[in-house]
Amino acid sequence: MGQFESLQALIEMGGHGLYVWLSYGIGVAVIAYNVISASMAKKNAEMRARKYIRRQELEG
Repeated sequence: MGQFESLQALIEMGGHGLYVWLSYGIGVAVIAYNVISASMAKKNAEMRARKYIRRQELEG
């Protein structure tokens, strides 16, 4: 396991495990939020563009 003697030592990280793993968790949550919100914004923009094009075709 590299520098750690066991899986438990890796999780605890010398008493700092809570802060380390919480930081990783927050980082992953922020990245996931960014990916999901960008995907939703793209989907919303595509839907609005389709509606706009349909409206233009009906008017012209």
